[in-house]
Amino acid sequence: KVRTKHESNPEAFNTLEKIVLAEAGTSDRTATQGLLGLEFTAMGVNKNLSTANEELSASFTIAYERTIKQYHNFVVKAAFNLAMRACPSRVDFYKKLGDNQDDVAANLLIWVTALQVLLDKLNIFYSAKDYGKGL
Repeated sequence: KVRTKHESNPEAFNTLEKIVLAEAGTSDRTATQGLLGLEFTAMGVNKNLSTANEELSASFTIAYERTIKQYHNFVVKAAFNLAMRACPSRVDFYKKLGDNQDDVAANLLIWVTALQVLLDKLNIFYSAKDYGKGL
């Protein structure tokens, strides 16, 4: 969603903040919603990495409750709960990412840490400009 918005006008949308500003006050908040989805993903991955042996479904359910659940109606909430039942096991998921589980965890931590730095900057931006995430 964010990439699509950026590619629609790379000069005008050359920063995440410019994308958010362009969508603020409009009915099309697709890229902003995508950014919130990234926050959900970062929180779920980070929680799972920091909680040994916790299943992905548990980590991502907590992330869902803390990030995007408030923006969903009861139908979407029910669909999310159903999707979590189909979530792969922790062991299967990490095996698919690589054979050396120490390398997998280290690389995921690097990725999620970098993503979180960007998300933290965006959250400061949202607060300073009082845009919130009002999706």
